[in-house]
Amino acid sequence: MADYYDVLGVNRKASQDEIKKAYRKCALQYHPDRNPGDPEAEKKFKEISEAYDVLGDEQKRAAYDRYGAEAVRGYAGAGVGGGRMHPGFSSLEEALRTFMGAFGGESIFEDTYGGYGGEEVVRAQQGASKRLTVAVSFAEAVTGVDKEVTISNYVVCPSCSGRRTRSSQGVKRCTRCGGVGQVFEQRGFFSMSMTCPQCHGEGQMIVDPCQECQGEGRVKGKEKVHFHIPAGIDTGMRLKLAGHGDVGYGGAPAGDLFVYVKVDSHDLFDRQGNDITLDLPISVTEAALGCKKEVPTFSSSTAKIVIPEVTQSGKVFRIKGMGFPSLQGGGRGDMLVRVIVETPTELTSQQKELLEQLAKTERSANFPMKERFEKRLHQFEGASK
Repeated sequence: MADYYDVLGVNRKASQDEIKKAYRKCALQYHPDRNPGDPEAEKKFKEISEAYDVLGDEQKRAAYDRYGAEAVRGYAGAGVGGGRMHPGFSSLEEALRTFMGAFGGESIFEDTYGGYGGEEVVRAQQGASKRLTVAVSFAEAVTGVDKEVTISNYVVCPSCSGRRTRSSQGVKRCTRCGGVGQVFEQRGFFSMSMTCPQCHGEGQMIVDPCQECQGEGRVKGKEKVHFHIPAGIDTGMRLKLAGHGDVGYGGAPAGDLFVYVKVDSHDLFDRQGNDITLDLPISVTEAALGCKKEVPTFSSSTAKIVIPEVTQSGKVFRIKGMGFPSLQGGGRGDMLVRVIVETPTELTSQQKELLEQLAKTERSANFPMKERFEKRLHQFEGASK
């Protein structure tokens, strides 16, 4: 029997990467699909596969180096997974790479299957993301606030710390797919791969599962989450808290927590973009004669506005910088104070008498809006006849 190192064309101190590269080169050269009807090529291909089956495995190689071919004769050519793959291949990866090489080299394999890099693959699934709605007061939306919520999540199992097994020997490479997570099926010249039905694509199996999490690496639990709601937040906006969703299965990353914000209404104030609006009722005399008013703000002090005489109802006064901070930066909105002139109610006889005296002194110039309206009304009625 030829020396396995000679078959692959490598020296006895060759690294695993060098052995693997030599095997790929030889396997592509002598593969039966590239040499149809050539019995010598087929024989050579089997020798190459048998040599790699031994030298590509550290334990088999050690036994071969120490005791010779007799020590590994029962294993040579068996392949990973009890011969479920194409004879002579040590893993699904090698089989796929060899067959895909017939169509243009390894680049096709990398593009189609993503590449496995010669390592065992664990396809753990990222945890689910969660969402919740948090209500904040109007004042908290203006100033910003820190919040704490308690959520029910899948958390890392405290017994196994997410390892899913009770012991370090509790995880074994899948015997069906050899740790690749895919199984290979040959259909004539073409090959297909599918998720391994034994390990469900993980590439490994739990043989000594943790009793608390039943081998999932996670359990249901409560988690306190602290986060900051920035000043200027508005209803419908959301915050993304990365990694605060469910812990992933099999040690995969956790999902995210999306916090949707609802800003409660206020008894005095409303919002208009980044501006705060306030309706300020004043009396007829205050509007006519003018006055000074203090209005509440969300700062540490009140603001003063001067209402000039003959101010009309609906007039808006702007207080700069007393609105919501901009989430994009660049300052704050304003406070918009709209005065509402209130007609007095429950008049006393004296008040009525004074108003009647006032009415006797009124001129059309005292009511320019009324005069303009009556003029336009007259024009409208004249045009409609």
